[in-house]
Amino acid sequence: MGILVLVFIFVSLTQHGDAHGPDICNHGGGLCRVGTCISGEYLAQYCFEPIILCCKNLSPATTES
Repeated sequence: MGILVLVFIFVSLTQHGDAHGPDICNHGGGLCRVGTCISGEYLAQYCFEPIILCCKNLSPATTES
């Protein structure tokens, strides 16, 4: 019964709203986070809406030479 509940939750998360998955988030320079983005990041999209967020840096990364 527990496995059935987990499968139901997974299917619900993947088919709900604007869920893109971690591959698209990582490819776009973001990180998937649970709950909220950390300081210096903004919500770009959802990896699995509404629990797992795709957060990106507010400022572009700079490289030092």
